[in-house]
Formats: sequence, C-alpha cells, structure tokens
Amino acid sequence: MNRTVKAGAVQFTVRLGDIDANVAYVQEALRRLASQGCRLAVLPEMWSTGYAYKELNELAKRTPEVVAELGRLSRELDMVIVGSMPEPHGEKVFNTAYVLDHGELLGSYRKIHLFSLMGEDRSLDGGDRWLVVDTHVGRLGVFICYDLRFPELARRLAVEGAEIIVVPAEWPKPREEHWRTLLRARAIENQLFVVAANCCGVQGKLDFFGSSLIIGPKGELLAEGGYEACEPMATLDFQVMETWRGQIPCFADRRPSCY
Repeated sequence: MNRTVKAGAVQFTVRLGDIDANVAYVQEALRRLASQGCRLAVLPEMWSTGYAYKELNELAKRTPEVVAELGRLSRELDMVIVGSMPEPHGEKVFNTAYVLDHGELLGSYRKIHLFSLMGEDRSLDGGDRWLVVDTHVGRLGVFICYDLRFPELARRLAVEGAEIIVVPAEWPKPREEHWRTLLRARAIENQLFVVAANCCGVQGKLDFFGSSLIIGPKGELLAEGGYEACEPMATLDFQVMETWRGQIPCFADRRPSCY
C-alpha cells in the first residue's frame, strides 16, 4: 500500500525570552496544521526562548514543562512534533531538538555543530551523537540549523535509514540562498525528504527571512513559506522516494572504502 504523510513547518517570529507567548503561538499553529490533516510538524530552532543569551540558563529550567506540553499536544493532535529548545547542562545549555510522538518523547538530539561566528560555543555545549528515530509517520533524522553545512552528518542519517530529515533553524539574512541551496542538496544527495522550519521577523539584532521549505527526494520544492508567519504543508509520498532510489541507485553504488 502506498504510504503518504502530510508534513508542515511552523514559521513565526520568536519573541526573545518570552516562553509563554511563544508556546501560545505554537499551540494555535499546531492546531491549524492538525485541522488540515498534518501529522508531522517541525518548529524553529530555540523556538521557546530564542537566543536570549543572558537569560538562557534560567529560561532553560522551564524546558521540561514545555516538552511535557508538546507531548500533550502530540497526543491530542495525533502528530509528531519536533523543535529545539535550551536544555539545562551545568553552567551552559545544550541546544536540543525533542521528538514527540503521541505523547511520548522518542528521542532528543543535541546540536553538534555550534556556530562560533555568533558565539554559540561560548554559551552552549555541543552534542556528540546523531539521532535517527522511528515514529508513526516514518523514520526521522534530525539536524539543527548550522548542521546543514556539514554533509557528512546528513549522509550518516541517510545510511542509518532516515526517510525524512527535519531541520529546526534560526537562519538569518543575508544567507537565504545558502539556506535554500544546502537544503536541496541534502535532499538530492541522500534521496530523501527534508522538512525545514525557519523563523521570521526581527529578533534582537538579527533579521530572519523565513522561507521554511519542504523538499522531495529529487530536490523538488513541495512547499515554501514566504517572509511572514505561516505554516507551509505538503504531502510526502514515500513511493516516490523508493521509485527514485531504484532509478538512480546512489546508495548501492557508494564505495565508502575509497573515501
């Protein structure tokens, strides 16, 4: 039987340090997506707090309650929800993406590559493990933002069986073309789906362009957010992925011993 799933991204302007406002917005956005049959929703990077560096350790203390609320929503809405938040870790925090499915926390991924240009490495600790996890919508691999520039991570997720790579992000101006090109490249080279959620609007000194994207295994654009708050959604057809992988057998033709 042909397997399909509707996937969406929640694109909005994250309010720095205002967890209650961000949670309230996401609750309504997820309900809008669910009303259209969406079963996989991806939220932006650090969606609950933004990069409120001076308050991040204190704000991170509320992450467990926010994760619990996302779990409740995932159960109520019959949805897999993925988004990243600050996770307490000693004097610093991890930037951690949580995968919730039917009320259950199936896995968490700590951002491996920290963006030193923006000083992430001074306030955050980096993770050291990739994540691929089975959900009721398919097998997910997880990236966070800057990870997108490291194709070796995407290939590891694909080799481990990921069918969809989800990408919570806060990718600012002026690098929109990098965002679009790298997302398509990760989909094309690994012959899988990519669902990427970016934030939009001004956050502190940064201006975000949105352009959340859902991309198919041939690199085809299935859905796109503009520059304002929105919830782009598309149907992922897994038979299309399997057929394409059969036509161009990249994985069978790999020669890892030569790399």
